[in-house]
Amino acid sequence: MFVHLLSLGRVPYAEALAIQQRVVAARKAGLIADTLLLLEHPPVLTLGRNSDRANILASDELLAAKGVELHDTNRGGDVTYHGPGQLIGYPIVDLRGDLPGKKGPHLGPVDFIRLLEEVLIRTCGEYGVMTQRVKGRTGVWTFAGGSILEKKIAALGVHVSQGVTSHGFALNVTTDLRDFQWIVPCGIADRDVTSLELETPHDPPPTFDQVLNATARNFGKVFDRQMLWTESVDELLGTEIGVHGADRG
Repeated sequence: MFVHLLSLGRVPYAEALAIQQRVVAARKAGLIADTLLLLEHPPVLTLGRNSDRANILASDELLAAKGVELHDTNRGGDVTYHGPGQLIGYPIVDLRGDLPGKKGPHLGPVDFIRLLEEVLIRTCGEYGVMTQRVKGRTGVWTFAGGSILEKKIAALGVHVSQGVTSHGFALNVTTDLRDFQWIVPCGIADRDVTSLELETPHDPPPTFDQVLNATARNFGKVFDRQMLWTESVDELLGTEIGVHGADRG
């Protein structure tokens, strides 16, 4: 089995959302296999279903002056920031398929999130950055020791409709962390955010493209799938139904 892999480059949030919706519809209809979209966004704030507008610290005027868009979404979680240098992953996955750890008719959303966290933990580890899960706090965090508090390096939030996932993860690679000052990231006020660029002992630090490739590779390992590169959305959605119909869960 395989996962379609599509690297979109830097895409405005609204355009990426429209692409997601097309891919989700095709996956629900059984026209394509599971798919991973990897991309960047221009500066944007997104609010999840559980978000509190009080966690946006910047004024509307400041955000407008900075060219920062604001979008309500149907994913889980609170407010988060996306911007250049941050690797965004949108996995479009049918949770009824043959997935690691599935014990019933479908993989639970929380178990799916744990698999995504594992993908990012392994990716960070390739660059000498040891990360972990923190109980009660979705995401990927640096290790803490002594009086040092863990820092968040990746945020996650998904939506599930008719067994198919959308939205996903955001991994800070070379992100300008000053932009997080516009919000209380994910509603968590007592922890800082960080990036692979800052945390890695490697000199030079990994490039965005290197991390994108490592993330794709680790996604395949964690989900036990071959990653099949696709050149464009049109190519993906034009794939013959008969090739992938048997991949439905």
